[in-house]
Amino acid sequence: MKKIQILGTGCPKCRKLAETAEEAARELNIEYSLEKVTEINDIMNFGVMVTPALAVDGVVKVAGKVPNVDEIKKMLA
Repeated sequence: MKKIQILGTGCPKCRKLAETAEEAARELNIEYSLEKVTEINDIMNFGVMVTPALAVDGVVKVAGKVPNVDEIKKMLA
């Protein structure tokens, strides 16, 4: 099971990233859990200074932008 984490305070871009990540995971037909990390200190523990960010299995894959579904699929593969 993939652990998908959305790092951000809940802004519109953060919500869009969560929706896009879920869509990518569904299209790949993979089991996943989605966690929203909203506490600033927790986000900084990932080394992220710009949100939104996407982490897969605890590894930050992208920060500061919302990739499209195909880009996220590559990160999940």
